[in-house]
Amino acid sequence: MLVEINPQELRGNWKYGWALDLHTISSVPLPNGSFDTQRTAVGELLYQLKYRLDRTKIKPLADVAADFLQKRLVFPHLGAIIPVPPSNTDRPFQPVIELALEIGRRVSLPVYTDFIQKIRETEALKGIEDIESRRQQLRGAFKVRDMSLADKYVLLFDDLFRSGETLREITRVLMNEGAVSRVYVLTITKTRTRR
Repeated sequence: MLVEINPQELRGNWKYGWALDLHTISSVPLPNGSFDTQRTAVGELLYQLKYRLDRTKIKPLADVAADFLQKRLVFPHLGAIIPVPPSNTDRPFQPVIELALEIGRRVSLPVYTDFIQKIRETEALKGIEDIESRRQQLRGAFKVRDMSLADKYVLLFDDLFRSGETLREITRVLMNEGAVSRVYVLTITKTRTRR
């Protein structure tokens, strides 16, 4: 059974992008300093996977993402899925990579987990409010492994879309240094506000 989604368009320097849904519906501060957060169905699954490390959420998320992807007109032209390199390397497993691999299995597309390589450490972007500071933090942080995807259409995949600066920088690197023909973006969710 597929989870209900409400796809959101993602704008950037890529050809076209989508988030399957918003991450949260509302988040109300409580007197004790915590929040009462209501998530979308997909947002809750991603939260459980990413922050509670519940691997049982990989299959339902991959199912809904694969179903969505196969209904896009560009799908037959895609040559590969490229997951964004994880920002937190201390996790026991990497949700974005596990999801990309599972989606790739379901739609029979190769997944290049090391095609985009992070060559320089960056600060956590969620702590940087200024867009220009985010861009400078990311400039020169990524490189392509090789030219094996030159002239191909690729799907750049991430789990959560916040400001989109990481996706913009990786798209720039894929186009300029990897000579890919077109970049499409898919994320599981996006935040309600752009930061």
